[in-house]
Amino acid sequence: MSLFTPNATPIFLKEDSDTTQHIARLKELHEKATGKVKDDIAREITLASYGEVGEKNIAFELKNAGMPMVIIHDLRLEFEDLTAQIDYVVVTRKLIFLIECKNLYGNIDIDNQGNFVRSYPWNGRTVKEGVYSPITQNQRHFQIMKQLYRASRKNSLSRVFSDKAFDDFYRSIVVLANPKTVLNAKYAKKEVKDQVIRADQLITHIKNQNKLSKELPSSEKMMKECAERILALHKPNPTDYTQKYAERINKTPETIVVAAAVQPVTNEKPTESHPVAKPPSPAQPADAELVAKLKAYRLETSRTENVQAYVVFNNKQLEDLISQKPRTIEELQQISGFGPIKAEKYGPGILTALKSGPTVEPSEKQSQSWSPAQLIGEKITHQSFGSGTVKSVSRHEIVIQFPVTARSFDFPAVFDTTIWLSNPALQKKVEGLIKA
Repeated sequence: MSLFTPNATPIFLKEDSDTTQHIARLKELHEKATGKVKDDIAREITLASYGEVGEKNIAFELKNAGMPMVIIHDLRLEFEDLTAQIDYVVVTRKLIFLIECKNLYGNIDIDNQGNFVRSYPWNGRTVKEGVYSPITQNQRHFQIMKQLYRASRKNSLSRVFSDKAFDDFYRSIVVLANPKTVLNAKYAKKEVKDQVIRADQLITHIKNQNKLSKELPSSEKMMKECAERILALHKPNPTDYTQKYAERINKTPETIVVAAAVQPVTNEKPTESHPVAKPPSPAQPADAELVAKLKAYRLETSRTENVQAYVVFNNKQLEDLISQKPRTIEELQQISGFGPIKAEKYGPGILTALKSGPTVEPSEKQSQSWSPAQLIGEKITHQSFGSGTVKSVSRHEIVIQFPVTARSFDFPAVFDTTIWLSNPALQKKVEGLIKA
């Protein structure tokens, strides 16, 4: 008997996801946590659950497609030092679709340059902000899949034709999963319009793409075998992103964390009379400036190349750079993920940051006359969340209390992008700290 009958329910080869497991683990930790750690976990559960709802909306549409297809949910790929987390891979009898799910609050406008702008109401006004292009994000996933497909070819001749074959069979789709989102792509180019759809248009889009394809339909058996080959590429994520909370619960008393939150930022080492909680970063305080310089280089490079920051180097590689402090390209290549090409490309900038060492600018000297703890209780304005009050400040984090909830941000970097102090004098102090 055939695997599928006409209009049979589509088959999920993989239906679980890292997000589901991540949320379950967070809920376990939330029951054990207290104070700020508990609040931080609750906030992450909310954000992760919102993304999970979007993926469930897409799963509902796929399960009710009424056409033969095999579905893989949350596929993680690795190629050299690159990774891709693809929300859904849908294998049909003609085409294979890579789906990126976005469950965004608010409406989306796409201009003729392909820029995504989100607008939503907040405190009686409409906020507009740019959104990192999900098309660009999905295209990177597309390219990693393409490289894996090419690498699977056994000889050079078949590799020559692999790119064309891949482009003939694979399609990229960005799905806006929030049913309340209004998509305005009136001025977008056709190739952009063809890739961004709402969840309720997904099945119609897949059917239309199959109808337009000139490829011959495969058998249901071949379709399933193709999906199984793709699933075989899956690499489970080895990183436990909840570990940071587990360590804070098990090793750091909440009273010390709160005390550390109001400690002034100085260059002095903690003493027995002034206990300070260790920051979650593995870098020691003496390395804090090197961390900042490497992050600044990573951010600037990623923006210049229009790539995600982790493409330059990820956080684990950042830890290795700080602990090993390579001095040459050859030593840099000893760090996991830095092959010859990547080391040659990013090595000069990384090595320069590592060699430069701590520096003291005039603005930094001036900033030493005040303490970031003075920001506690000050009023701020956030470009998205509106007015708020500084609740606490630590070496690398500031917590803002907004009317509805409290949120944490990177300190002092957030003042360079999205937050402004109502007190102009203190704003200048923070700007001096950022410059330093």
